Amino acid sequence: MLKTRIIPTLLWKDVGLVKGMKFDSWRRVGTVLPAIKVYNTREVDELILVDITATREGNEPDYDSIVDFTAECFVPLTVGGGVKNLQQIKKLLRAGADKVAINSAAYQDPDLIQNAANLFGKQCVVVSIDARQLATGHYECYSHAGTQATGKAPDEWAKTVEALGAGEILLTSIDRDGTMQGYDLELIHRVTESVNIPVIASGGAGSYDDMYQAIVARAAAVAAASIFHFTEQTPLEAKKYLENKGVATRKVNIL
Repeated sequence: MLKTRIIPTLLWKDVGLVKGMKFDSWRRVGTVLPAIKVYNTREVDELILVDITATREGNEPDYDSIVDFTAECFVPLTVGGGVKNLQQIKKLLRAGADKVAINSAAYQDPDLIQNAANLFGKQCVVVSIDARQLATGHYECYSHAGTQATGKAPDEWAKTVEALGAGEILLTSIDRDGTMQGYDLELIHRVTESVNIPVIASGGAGSYDDMYQAIVARAAAVAAASIFHFTEQTPLEAKKYLENKGVATRKVNIL
């Protein structure tokens, strides 16, 4: 039985970390290395690090910084932001990333997913899907850090990327991002019902029960940022709460 993962998300902008709010990120919350060192001690299962300006500004991933970060990171690390081609994925994996998240480039070149999976293995390929709900009630995927509509429905796009070889999906609600008002459960349910690969729910966690509800909606993992940055809630306590709800998690002792 696969165990549910708790995954803090680090939004990396320029030289530091920021807090996101519906993909508008401006509030500084520290720097990357100290955050990684803290999370090393807090029984997190993985970390996700996203360079939120790389795609907008057309920048290459910062491989030198990734080398520094991975040297201090003792849990699996997914790195995303600005990834456009196989060479960049190769460099990130060589820099120590365990997985690479692809978003905007996948819409422009879907074969990138298949080629990456064939070359590096499905377990390395995470496709990031950012979606928002329209006035019609339908959902639409957005690229370029939530600024460009793609015309694609997230459940249908999820099916496509699974068929191309994605190992898992990082699903983020743009509307809920940073609000701590709970995950978009309908969005999660639509995507998890459409695919067989793991879906990481992201965007909106404000309580341990929010995480539980996302898991009930069949998320295989829950990613969160603000809840850990701005409240006293911790990944370890989240695991204890979930264990008490009957959800299997990794490496937790209920006292």
